[in-house]
Amino acid sequence: MKPWKIVLIPTAIMLLIAGFYIWHVSSKRKNPGVVKQGEEQKLTQDDVAVVRMEFPAHFDDVKDLAGKSVWMKNGYTMPYFAYTGGRVDFKKKAGVVPPLEKLDVKKAVEVSVPKDVDDGISHGQKQAMVVFTMKGDEKQEYATPVGARDGGTEQYYDDLLFFYDDPHKIYTHWPQDVWSAVDQHQAKQGMNELQTRLSLGQKIQTDDPKTEGNRTVTYDADGKKWTVTFRNDKATEVKAGT
Repeated sequence: MKPWKIVLIPTAIMLLIAGFYIWHVSSKRKNPGVVKQGEEQKLTQDDVAVVRMEFPAHFDDVKDLAGKSVWMKNGYTMPYFAYTGGRVDFKKKAGVVPPLEKLDVKKAVEVSVPKDVDDGISHGQKQAMVVFTMKGDEKQEYATPVGARDGGTEQYYDDLLFFYDDPHKIYTHWPQDVWSAVDQHQAKQGMNELQTRLSLGQKIQTDDPKTEGNRTVTYDADGKKWTVTFRNDKATEVKAGT
């Protein structure tokens, strides 16, 4: 074989391999195929509803609620007491605040809580409470705890406890029959878990804490038990107890 052929043949083979590689890469770039990605999480109208937060860090932030109205988010869990003569009467527990109850806040106070009183929030050195009136009982003032101060540490739970805007205006997309049930603290088939919580309260037991929307939940609505089964975040079975 002539010397020039010995050089030319390997060179031609190398060029063919390089050409095929360039064509293959170019084709892949033009047509990358289907890239598997995680399924996009679909947001509901409830998810995108604007629920305002205040992020209270100091007692002065709690005091800013004076003269405003709030609505109980954490229904049937927070006790409230008579507030008379400028003091909280811990011997006169009036009950637990119902879900979505409108509270007209008069002021915020810091108090020392008796050790034998369990009101759901750490007492600290001083406990913060909001003083309020309720519709139909405007002459009597009540107080419920919202946080505590212990030394230099302050912790307040206003954002967890309250809506700062009327929930009827936050969840305007809920049907009228759903709102009717919520306002009457009833549950009905078709309601989702959020609607049911805002109707029957946050005091619950469940067979599966992690899978919201696909589980059975028992609600303690101030002593009345409801058992609701959800599938795809819709109540499919509702049992009202006594």
